[in-house]
Amino acid sequence: MLSTFIARLLRLFPNQAEKTPMVPIYDVKKREDIIVDTSVEPTLITVYYPYTSIDKNHPVYINFHGGAFIMNDKEMDDPYCRFLTKQTGCVVFNINYSKAPEYPFPKPIEQSYEILQWIKKNSDMLNIDPQKIMVGGQSSGANIAAALCLHLKEHEEDQPLLQILSYPMLDFVTPHADKPEPDPWRAKYPQPANFLNKCYVPEKAQASHPLASPVRAERVDRLASALILIAEYDAFRPEAEYYAEKLKAAQVRVKDEVFRNCYHAFTHLGPKEKAMEAWNLIADEINEVTGGLQKKAL
Repeated sequence: MLSTFIARLLRLFPNQAEKTPMVPIYDVKKREDIIVDTSVEPTLITVYYPYTSIDKNHPVYINFHGGAFIMNDKEMDDPYCRFLTKQTGCVVFNINYSKAPEYPFPKPIEQSYEILQWIKKNSDMLNIDPQKIMVGGQSSGANIAAALCLHLKEHEEDQPLLQILSYPMLDFVTPHADKPEPDPWRAKYPQPANFLNKCYVPEKAQASHPLASPVRAERVDRLASALILIAEYDAFRPEAEYYAEKLKAAQVRVKDEVFRNCYHAFTHLGPKEKAMEAWNLIADEINEVTGGLQKKAL
């Protein structure tokens, strides 16, 4: 397929987000690669263990990287997973989820759900607390995290303690040409963005599915508490703000923050002081919902 060929070409370009990490690179007690079998495909996951020993059953943060559903891999988030492990005492699971167009919607969500079940089932072996699990990601990864919470709600299963959505992509129904794209070139030529969208959501009817476009979900009550980070100059700002208000209206606990003078992917591309502010806010929120025990142990 042409879309697959183009996607593979795009993956050959260097990932600018890997060049200069926005946070210090910390040592962790252990960094371990594991493979989890799923119905989608065997999935590579990196697990980060903290030095803290307050309890062998650590809280868990599950991270989904960004990349428009078709690009990048978990290694781009290695510095940030190390940072969160150090600052929160969580065991962090960094997921190398399957990419579109080879694995379009809803494959990554099904895959993520199965990984979550595997983590819970193997909590003793992993030395984690299955009752203290949080999920989050950036851009497309934030979409997967939000969709995973909605998927759990559909199955009437326990919600994570927290969902962290950084500049999330949450609306496939609205054409990119109708979004407030700050980049003049992308605003004039929205076709590349539309191509990326169609890689993940190839069928038009899928675009309005709530697991593809969480802003279209009819019921969002009893979802996990949310921290939503929004870039002021981001094409996806309106959908992030809309989702934050929708969650609040459903009595979901939400903390949303607009980062002024920032663009999409600012947590990885800077400005550095804003990126550090964002990552510290994420760490603080994780510590708050886990009771602050890990923060005190550092």
